[in-house]
Amino acid sequence: MTAKKIDIYTKMGCGYCARAKRLLDDKGVEYDEFDITMGGPKRDEMTSRAPNARTVPQIFIGDNHVGGSDDLMALERNGKLDTLLQG
Repeated sequence: MTAKKIDIYTKMGCGYCARAKRLLDDKGVEYDEFDITMGGPKRDEMTSRAPNARTVPQIFIGDNHVGGSDDLMALERNGKLDTLLQG
């Protein structure tokens, strides 16, 4: 079984970003991290994928915009994250 592609947009020094990455690391899944601390094209990409997103992290699993760290943790608490991560 192949895992879905995971993208996470972060900023340097962001505790919520670290918490989200720690959960994904604990799950043993690979993800692509895009540091948007200095803005640039990846920040523009993030806001085009999630137009109302203004904070980090912003997490995408496959084509699904999960939201931020609290949203990712809620999926885990509710037993829905593993299902979403499956390819």
